[in-house]
Amino acid sequence: MIRFENDYTEGAHKRILERLWETNEEQTAGYGMDEHCEKARAYIRKACDVENADVHFLVGGTQTNTTIIASILRPHQGAIAAMTGHIAVHETGAIEATGHKVLTLPSDDGKIKAEQVKERFDAHWNDGTHEHMVQPGLVYISHPTENGTIYSKSELEELSKVCRECGLPLILDGARLGYGLAAKDSDLSLADIARLCDVFYIGGTKVGALFGEAVVIINDDLKKDFRYLIKQKGGLLAKGRLLGIQFETLFEDGLYYEISHHAVEMAMMIREAFAEKGFSFRYDSPTNQQFPILPDEVLKELGKKYSFSFWEKVDDAHTAVRFCTSWSTKKEHVDMLTADIKALQGDWWPE
Repeated sequence: MIRFENDYTEGAHKRILERLWETNEEQTAGYGMDEHCEKARAYIRKACDVENADVHFLVGGTQTNTTIIASILRPHQGAIAAMTGHIAVHETGAIEATGHKVLTLPSDDGKIKAEQVKERFDAHWNDGTHEHMVQPGLVYISHPTENGTIYSKSELEELSKVCRECGLPLILDGARLGYGLAAKDSDLSLADIARLCDVFYIGGTKVGALFGEAVVIINDDLKKDFRYLIKQKGGLLAKGRLLGIQFETLFEDGLYYEISHHAVEMAMMIREAFAEKGFSFRYDSPTNQQFPILPDEVLKELGKKYSFSFWEKVDDAHTAVRFCTSWSTKKEHVDMLTADIKALQGDWWPE
């Protein structure tokens, strides 16, 4: 079985494994205070073009989201997010478990707009009984979104402007950030994201690392005591150097971008094969996640050889699924898949 259901089926890039082995018997300080973490922080600050950014390393995405959000919100506040946002649908109520409601906004493509945030903010404060309701306390987005879509620079600038006018910190979930930056249509850089967001994180788990996310705090008001919150949430890894070494390797010479581009290139090959066959897509994704809408008979045929993720039923006979590539996706596997797509035949053929 050739797997395309997610971007964390493989272990880690071989250079990371080599570096972990080379440094295995080094003696270092614990809890992220070692020289490898410091080098990784320096590389990330340079990439973000922010010398005074605070950079912290955590193990996984859910842990990272809950720690960031809990560090910002007061007990009566909630996080504004798209109804399809990761914290709303794929984290088992982790944010609610910390005592904070996720305040969802409608979204078909996974993104939220500046005007939606302003409307939600104004609706709360214009209600005469607003103290009886959860107060909006921050705005959460992801780039790419759950649906593989990305924000343009102008969209992020508009969102950032409204958030600052409303006094709402803007948090960007970058679990797949490398794939968003590598997308052909992307006009955002890490420096742009650092300029426009208060906090964001650079995902490693899904982009070449064994595990790990790098939290970048730009807003000085949000930096205080963040390590206390990491510890309280169980995220302060004693062998913190294991995280630092991975991000040091990813960012010292551009490996993070190189492997991200590879994943997107492989995804575009798959997209093109489905498009040439006449199939449509649930979302217009330029990233490593592709969402073709396929007849159920086709799913059965492709499922004999490939694994992919169910997304949603479109009608009685068609289903939207996700094919996901990664930093490690082999071109020969993509070539096999595209050849099998081209060879598909049946009464279900799109008109």
